[in-house]
Amino acid sequence: MYDDKRFLTYYGLFKFTPEFYHLNSEERAIFLHKFFEVQKQLSTQVWFNLIYPSRQEYDILVWHNQIIENDLDIADLLKRLAHADFGFRKYMDLEKNFWGVTKPSMYSKAKKSAQELDPFEKDMRKTYFTIYPFTKTTEWYLKTREERQEMMNEHIRIGKQYAEITQLLLYSFGIQDQEFIVAYEMENLPLFSDLVYELRGSVARLYTLIDTPIITSIKIEESELISTLSNDWDSNI
Repeated sequence: MYDDKRFLTYYGLFKFTPEFYHLNSEERAIFLHKFFEVQKQLSTQVWFNLIYPSRQEYDILVWHNQIIENDLDIADLLKRLAHADFGFRKYMDLEKNFWGVTKPSMYSKAKKSAQELDPFEKDMRKTYFTIYPFTKTTEWYLKTREERQEMMNEHIRIGKQYAEITQLLLYSFGIQDQEFIVAYEMENLPLFSDLVYELRGSVARLYTLIDTPIITSIKIEESELISTLSNDWDSNI
């Protein structure tokens, strides 16, 4: 549990190179085991999700979470990630990444919402995990805080109707192209689609500039992920 501390979340979206598929099943399993073991040493908490085939551009999501204790913690994590990833580039490429930091919401009075996703809680992981970057229009920021609060109250009210869906909001102003990264975790994916559909009809939607790409992934056990990614199709005939 991270309590009141700010933390950095880093989403790495990886795709395997053609050379990876030239390895036999055992060699792929050895490589994957080594990759996962190295990643687990880099941050406070890391999770691995399967993306493909929900999107064809990426194969797996590596989700790092690092509690920020001092000014250099972010730089230290980024250096560790670079050092580790360069060593695996023969067989997998980092195709895209999103990262940002947490801070208290300016629109919710609750210190911590029951629907707030806690990435450090090991027993709370759900099957589906969706992330996407998010940017507001200039017109949004030119409105008064009271006007924005009124629109966000509607947004919050809709979200509370879907209590089983948890959310993590990251801030990326000035450090990546987007302003926010939104993440949702749930067991019922069609229900999440209903939530997004309903949010599309809120007034705040008028002030959305960018909210793609949407990355939907599946949380599975590391052993199953290795088995899936190292599988030889011919062996199952």
